[in-house]
Amino acid sequence: MDRLESMAVFVDVVQAGSLVAAAERRGLSPSMVGKHLRALEDRVGLRLLQRTTRRQKLTEAGELFLERCLALLQQVEAAEEDTASLGGGVAGLLRISAPTSFGVTRLSPALAAFRQIHPRIEVELMLSDAPVDVIGDGVDVAFLLGPLAESGLIARPLEQFYQMIVCAAPDYLALRGVPQVPQDLIDHDCLGHTRWGLRHAWRFMAGEEMIEVPVRYRLRIDHGLALREAALAGAGIILQPHALVSEDIAAGRLQRLLGGYEARGRQLYLVYARDRAAPAKLRAFVDFALERFGPVKG
Repeated sequence: MDRLESMAVFVDVVQAGSLVAAAERRGLSPSMVGKHLRALEDRVGLRLLQRTTRRQKLTEAGELFLERCLALLQQVEAAEEDTASLGGGVAGLLRISAPTSFGVTRLSPALAAFRQIHPRIEVELMLSDAPVDVIGDGVDVAFLLGPLAESGLIARPLEQFYQMIVCAAPDYLALRGVPQVPQDLIDHDCLGHTRWGLRHAWRFMAGEEMIEVPVRYRLRIDHGLALREAALAGAGIILQPHALVSEDIAAGRLQRLLGGYEARGRQLYLVYARDRAAPAKLRAFVDFALERFGPVKG
């Protein structure tokens, strides 16, 4: 069997979570995927995956082998794409991950412009507010919210997309009143993201003073756009990115609150693997993203 193909199959099995899912991804039968795995294990003389009918887990040897496979396959892919680019532009499949709100409102429209510049690059965009493992999840580049843990990856700061705004529908405010100071939020129906937990502190700046208000969520949803819809229906007060609610505020569907206080935002980063031989498709997108979403130059 071709050794590189077997390595690619092994990576897909790990990332997809099962032989069946990897088989569907690669267009192979599950039995052929199993043959590729056995061929690798016979070659290295060690078990790479512990498999049962319900789950699979990498062995210690498998974890090391996965790391080496990812690095080698990336180098092979970069070599092929860089060589192919000599004949007509950058090409290849680019896997991108981003937070849902940013991906829907800003990144998806930008990708249309990116593909006009690089029509031979195929893009697979994954939107999720869950943590992303750039290497382990097989992502080429990710937009992540900080602060970031030390990972050895390259993290480039971008614009302050996550300038947070407190707002609510006029109908809700007519019924419950308009909060005048952050502490008033304690007596209101606040809506939060499920990742924030049952209780979460909303932080505001008043000049140099930081004000922290613990709020208890009456409704929690795992999607920023769904929180926006709930607020539009009068369910309560939300704290969401400006880009997600700005049109609703301008149209009067939502009313901005606590204008004299600045809600603490979160920094957005462009994150990708540190590799001198980065594929041309990745270099092209990094340049595009930094130009499109990079920090405002003063």
